[in-house]
Amino acid sequence: MDIAPDHAYAHYNLGLALNKLGRLEEAISSYAKALAIKPDYAEAHINRGTALRDLNRWGEALANYDQALAVRPNYAEAFYNRGLALGQLERPGEALASYAQALAINPGYAEAHAQRGEILFAASRFEEALAGFEQALAITPTLDFLRGQALYARLYLCDWRLFDTECERLAEQLAQNETVSSPFPLLAVIDAPQVHRRAAELYAAVRYPAGHGVPEIAKRGRRERIRIGYFSADFRHHPMMHLMAEMLELHDRQRFELIAFSFGPDTGDSWRERAARAFDQFIDIRSLSDREAAALARNLELDLAIDLNGFTLGCRPGIFADRAAPIQVNYMGYPGTMGAPYIDYLLADRALIPADARQHYCEKIVYLPDTYQANCREREISDQALSRSDLGLPASGFVFCSFNTHYKITPDVFDSWLRIITRVPDSVLWLLVGNQTARLNLGKRAAQAGVDPRRLIFAASLPVAEHLNRLRSAHLFLDTFPYTAHTTASDALRMGLPIVTRSGQSFASRVAASLLKVVGVPDLITTTPQEYEALAVTLATQPEQLAAVRQRLLANLPTCALFGAERFTRAIESAYIAMYERYQDDLSPDHIVVT
Repeated sequence: MDIAPDHAYAHYNLGLALNKLGRLEEAISSYAKALAIKPDYAEAHINRGTALRDLNRWGEALANYDQALAVRPNYAEAFYNRGLALGQLERPGEALASYAQALAINPGYAEAHAQRGEILFAASRFEEALAGFEQALAITPTLDFLRGQALYARLYLCDWRLFDTECERLAEQLAQNETVSSPFPLLAVIDAPQVHRRAAELYAAVRYPAGHGVPEIAKRGRRERIRIGYFSADFRHHPMMHLMAEMLELHDRQRFELIAFSFGPDTGDSWRERAARAFDQFIDIRSLSDREAAALARNLELDLAIDLNGFTLGCRPGIFADRAAPIQVNYMGYPGTMGAPYIDYLLADRALIPADARQHYCEKIVYLPDTYQANCREREISDQALSRSDLGLPASGFVFCSFNTHYKITPDVFDSWLRIITRVPDSVLWLLVGNQTARLNLGKRAAQAGVDPRRLIFAASLPVAEHLNRLRSAHLFLDTFPYTAHTTASDALRMGLPIVTRSGQSFASRVAASLLKVVGVPDLITTTPQEYEALAVTLATQPEQLAAVRQRLLANLPTCALFGAERFTRAIESAYIAMYERYQDDLSPDHIVVT
């Protein structure tokens, strides 16, 4: 810059180079110098906004995109980036309008169609989201990870057109290292942990590569209290907290120091308040970039960083890509491998990941002795008396239920359910209400199979305490496959409701089976569709057998490990200590069995 200090383009190009090197603050400074010389430099406004965006400074990024539009009102890329910023700032209506403006200027802007779809998807406007995804794919069929997202939207609608073809296509493309789907949607449609691993590895490498230029964490000596950071978007009214709250409260504070790193909404609800009380420190890191959050964790000298999100809604794996702690652990939120070299361990149990399946997971497996799933001993349960008519159920007849979210319902599973209720006269199938399109599609599928759609009963959303109460009105829970019931399974078992599940090869397909073993009713686990249907029909048509199973379940609940929060907490603490001791002994991560 000494030769031509007033050359705006030189400052701009320097900013581009610094951006590529990850030197974002310096890049922002270079763009600012270019803009000081040439205030109408629209590209510099855009790229400065993008660098600010990468630092999680979304408000400042938005201001730059607005400045770019002030200079060039028909700048489609600026409207697109503005939409990204508005989405992150939780202003979805304005984000949709910004994407619409980008598309009015450039109807062939595939990325804008796709991101508009993401905003609509988050708002549960699944039909509109799917239309956006399909438009984007029609323009750019190879757009990263979009084909899987389109399938995911169809699952919420129970729209199973070309379902088998799309699943086969995704598996084939992933085998060719094509970036066609993020990992999460595949859990619900393909029971193949090797496919899940490939998808996770591709996704992590493209979206969350290991941080470059990040120094190793200097080795620290042993200390009396192991410092653990729990990272989550869900320290609030959410299934994760419903499961983990008591475990967090029961941690031995003489042995462990707990720090929460929260990057989800501050809902102010009772679960958020309970979470805040459970930690020694509760830090809101929403305003920090991934690198800044990792740096904060390093400065706080974490020993272990526990990722409670994985690849789920609101996740931030980039924090772990920059090494928040010397030991990093995948737990609870995501039932599969993260496919990333910077995640050292995955907490599981023997039922979830048999020894011969370890090759499908990048992490070393830590086996907890009973179950991987934390649970609270007590939950608030409504005691309101409910009649079947109050719940929309017929006055008599057997009630099958499945309260898993609609994306877990595959056509094969639903066809099994239809065959089951056909073989059990006067039975009904009780499902979550979902959306209108899903209800219509399920009804049409039932009618095509010769089943009266009125035998499908749709349950409205209720507060958790009331939902747990209504589970008493069901006779048998029919599980989904390959993504089985997780929190919904422990909820049903807590209420004494037996679950018939089908266990497969993947982590997600084995969770309900794991929980059934822990509560002492492993005879409810099947491995084929034929076994699954036969067992459900047998239990529904032989009331004495179902009553015996239910009585055994109820008798086991008070002492079973699934709801033994104290026992579980001691087990997971033993796991943390074993990881920590290996690190202190200069040993690489390895599989660990906690006894």
